[in-house]
Amino acid sequence: MAIQKTLQIKTAGMKKQTILITGCSHGGIGYATAKYLKGKGYQVFASARKQQDVEILIEEGFDTYLIDVRDEAQVAVAVDDIVNKKGYKLDAVFNNAGYGQAGALEDIPTEYLRQQFETNVFALHYITRAVLKIMRKQGYGKIIQHGSVLGLVSLKYRGAYNASKYAIEGIADTIRQELKGTNIYMSTLNTGPVTSNFRANAMKTVKNIELTGSVHQSEYEKMRQGLHKKVPFNKEAIVVAKVVEKILLAKKPAPRYSITAFTSIAKILKAVLPTRALDSIFSKF
Repeated sequence: MAIQKTLQIKTAGMKKQTILITGCSHGGIGYATAKYLKGKGYQVFASARKQQDVEILIEEGFDTYLIDVRDEAQVAVAVDDIVNKKGYKLDAVFNNAGYGQAGALEDIPTEYLRQQFETNVFALHYITRAVLKIMRKQGYGKIIQHGSVLGLVSLKYRGAYNASKYAIEGIADTIRQELKGTNIYMSTLNTGPVTSNFRANAMKTVKNIELTGSVHQSEYEKMRQGLHKKVPFNKEAIVVAKVVEKILLAKKPAPRYSITAFTSIAKILKAVLPTRALDSIFSKF
């Protein structure tokens, strides 16, 4: 009983960490994570790309910033406000913002592949560089990159997204090595299917596909009608939020975290199966 009381006193006296989360539009993983951590007493700086989402976050009591992650000026203003004007330490950053471009790679004009990388990869790299400058000065920090199981294995008609998430794996794996010997940690979340607005938003990008003469038109029609086979083992967004908190509480967070059974199974299959067998399995989705 005495031990329990001691733990309660220590917990009560602990200063909750600060975290900046990108991509906190209502109904997404970023929003669910921000709401969960705020409820736990963390100082959450939630950002969103659209003003209407920012206004919703403000109404719900969040410290909020309008950030289109492709806009380096907006990122700089927010980070400067948090650290220099408001005087907070930046304990953690969750690079969550991103989207998926649907379609077969042969039908996606290169400009849309470039746009996919602008948001999912180049913006993530810019924000990472910006906060690393701050974390090196303060001597500590945690950077959480929102990767995906699709940065480890690939599914058809998600090629642009697959490519962007594979790129995030490369960025995170490299920077982790470059951070060796510091008290700054980088973790990648390999999320599998999680309930959010992600799929609905991805379907909006079907308009970017060159349909004329495409051999995949029947598959696109299935996408539009919601008949395309769903990836199994779906989880609610709260599972991601809890993993983010786990990272915040860890003295030395793991390099990557598998979220959902689908991710864990995919990792095992990739490790033990030859490429053709792996292709055969994942082409069914």
